[in-house]
Amino acid sequence: MLDRVSSWFSKGNPAYCNKEFRQDWAAFVNCFVDTLHADGASVPAPASKIEPLTTFLPAAARLVAIGDLHGDMGKTRRAFRIGGLIDHQDRWSGGTTTAVQVGDQLDRGDNEVQILYFLERLQKEAAAAGGALHILNGNHETMNVGGRFRYATTPGRIDFLRWQLVQSIGASMKAKCGCSDADKDMQASALQLPPNLMQAANIARLAALQPGGHIAQRFFARHHTVLQIGSTVFVHGGILPCHADYGLERINRESQQWISGQNPQQEPAFLGGRSAVVWAREYSTEDARRCDCNALQEALGKIPGSKRMVDWLNSLAQAHKFLL
Repeated sequence: MLDRVSSWFSKGNPAYCNKEFRQDWAAFVNCFVDTLHADGASVPAPASKIEPLTTFLPAAARLVAIGDLHGDMGKTRRAFRIGGLIDHQDRWSGGTTTAVQVGDQLDRGDNEVQILYFLERLQKEAAAAGGALHILNGNHETMNVGGRFRYATTPGRIDFLRWQLVQSIGASMKAKCGCSDADKDMQASALQLPPNLMQAANIARLAALQPGGHIAQRFFARHHTVLQIGSTVFVHGGILPCHADYGLERINRESQQWISGQNPQQEPAFLGGRSAVVWAREYSTEDARRCDCNALQEALGKIPGSKRMVDWLNSLAQAHKFLL
């Protein structure tokens, strides 16, 4: 089929080989490719320009927190349905609810790519309904952007090879139009696979997730590291007093700059180590006696208007629901 299309376009028919056609063809191919990645309904990619994140948002009438998803699409659906956020067709049904997914979409499971596209679609559906879905980066997102894949499953790694192959198919489809002045991003890209499957999968994963990589830019660079909605602060790990002193807006800004590739060589210090904002466990314990409540109160006292902090443990996926 593509050969027949290529033959027709390669004739240089001016009625088809023009700017408008190239734009329509590219939009069709992008939709086709994204639908394959999402394994279902998808939405157009956001604008290439990555806008600065808004760290402080007004209070919401209904606020739901969703915790770790870890590449498990079944768990993801259950959590969102328990929260009253999606219907049986996986469409947003939360109305004006504001939901926050507090990070860790990656690792441990096999459906990482599908989950990213699922969340992206729900974000747009929620906004259209007057609600909102905010997505945070957790320690597993920052590890993967930094090229550390030790928690990735074998099927999860291979899924990124599949993602790269589908991207290559899309690039080839765009190139089939045969227009000599086609945009640069429409040129075919030959995919050279190493002989070892896992090596190829790891290379594909690195290319997609590294700072400035396609998935890093499309998803993680647009996600918060920390977020305050009304009096509730959301973070995957924990905001320690030193993080509060550093500044929540600065944390989001520098994280975004690193992930988007603006400053790819400099992973922010607050994202690494046991006391990192995405790693800290001083407050995340099921045993209340082990919680450093003094540090928590000190940190909250440094964040104007904050009264509580929600992390990976205190969220719906961990059977804790917050309606604030």
